[in-house]
Amino acid sequence: MKKLNEQRFAYFYEAVQCGSVRAAADKMDIAPSAVSRQISLLEQEIAIPVMERHRRGVVPTEAGQLLIDYYREQGAHQADLLSKLQALRGLTRGHVSIVIGEGFVSDFMSGTMRYFCERHPQISISLDLAGTNDVLRLVAEDVAEIGLVYNPPTDPRIVTRALQRQPMQLVVSPDSPLRNSKTCSLRELSEYPLGLMHSSYGTRQLLALAEFAAKIKLNPLLTTNSINVLKHFVKSGLGVTLLPRFAVSTELAAGELIAIPIEDDVLALAEVHLVTRVGRKLSVAANRFVSYSSSLMQAFQVTS
Repeated sequence: MKKLNEQRFAYFYEAVQCGSVRAAADKMDIAPSAVSRQISLLEQEIAIPVMERHRRGVVPTEAGQLLIDYYREQGAHQADLLSKLQALRGLTRGHVSIVIGEGFVSDFMSGTMRYFCERHPQISISLDLAGTNDVLRLVAEDVAEIGLVYNPPTDPRIVTRALQRQPMQLVVSPDSPLRNSKTCSLRELSEYPLGLMHSSYGTRQLLALAEFAAKIKLNPLLTTNSINVLKHFVKSGLGVTLLPRFAVSTELAAGELIAIPIEDDVLALAEVHLVTRVGRKLSVAANRFVSYSSSLMQAFQVTS
């Protein structure tokens, strides 16, 4: 087989990532016919279809997935080369791409981000928010180099670089009847209006395991994709929620919310994971960020 025109990979990759040829064309600011033409030429080169069109968009064939994996690997290798060149210059420039759960924002910005930016002010950072499943997907697909996620499911594409125990706790308002409780059981929670995250989030996935182990089923009054919404739900006196302390650290310090330990072995052993893709060669800047993050996570390890 002759050498492939790898420039065409980009058109195919964007079509799959965006879900359609038209969406890819809009992103690349070119005509849809140009994207279709490049994909057709790519299929002619390898003599096999690379994608299929469905009602919900385009999906790669088995051959197409091989091309996507190759394209991502090439991007990672290029980033590694740039990283090595950067190392020869010293850590005076570079970029780190990170994706985290919403609940980490407050502690992350005042902790790791501040620590890193003060020491490397010329390193740029892209920071995106996503749910647990999407954090893992974005890291696995090399959209982000580093992920910070709460209680992630096992994923063979992902490796944990550092972890910290962070039990899930009951979060109530200062006016709640539960405000003076030393501990609380899951069964007691069934008596109060409850707000929870959607099932794609680590907190909800962890709670599902705890419910199964305790042989109970909690029925939330409110389900949302925003931790901020849950905070306002509790502060407004509408009910209670379950979150790790780091997600409400600012509100706890201000006395706006109260966190109460829950008597449950599953929830007590929950962990924060700093993750990267298996086999991903991180840039010098990203490696330094991982090192700082790991050190800070160990320094503030929860022991009770």
